[in-house]
Amino acid sequence: MITAPGLSVNFLKKEAYTGSHAGTRYYLCSAGDTLKACIYPEPWCFEATPEEDKTWREFPFSDEGLKSATAWISAAAETHRQSLT
Repeated sequence: MITAPGLSVNFLKKEAYTGSHAGTRYYLCSAGDTLKACIYPEPWCFEATPEEDKTWREFPFSDEGLKSATAWISAAAETHRQSLT
């Protein structure tokens, strides 16, 4: 499971958040009452990654939505990690 100290919906109201977990990069941002989450492959940053390589999902903009988004990212990273072995 990804851990991001200080990450909260209040943080995401002001700024997007990026990170990586187990070879999968991710991007989280607010869009009104929606939390948008994106996963994409390494090694590129979000801006340099082609749109066709990005996978987006939307969640409610709430603490529960943030938990669901991080669980989705963690599951995708684990799937990616297992595909490499």
